[in-house]
Amino acid sequence: MKAAFYTKETIRSIGMTDRGFPSFGIGDAVIVSQSIKEAGKERLQAFQGNVIAMHKQGVSTTFIVRKIAEGGSAVERIFPLYSPLVKAIKVLSRGDVRRAKLYYVRKKVGKHAHVKQLVETKASIAKAQAVAAE
Repeated sequence: MKAAFYTKETIRSIGMTDRGFPSFGIGDAVIVSQSIKEAGKERLQAFQGNVIAMHKQGVSTTFIVRKIAEGGSAVERIFPLYSPLVKAIKVLSRGDVRRAKLYYVRKKVGKHAHVKQLVETKASIAKAQAVAAE
């Protein structure tokens, strides 16, 4: 009897295909369109907010998006990156952050809860395109 030697990495990479989403990171403002089924109908629901965390685990990769809803209450949703229910991700702006997880934003209120926006110049855009081309 032979034992199958599978590693976690090979098992977690099964079913991973490029979804064609733009690259985004922590602190970026994004709009995530998710398919919702209600009363036999299917529609797209958009959720707009800042990415505060990403958990990269192969096909189980998830990211957390936080937005401020009406009344000032915060809403966070966890989206699986490779789920067929996530139809589109649009990056609105890039965030200028120094941390991998922005959990400290949960304690902030008002203007202090905003993430600083990254100002992109022509030189930085050309540099990013050169790196992507390599």
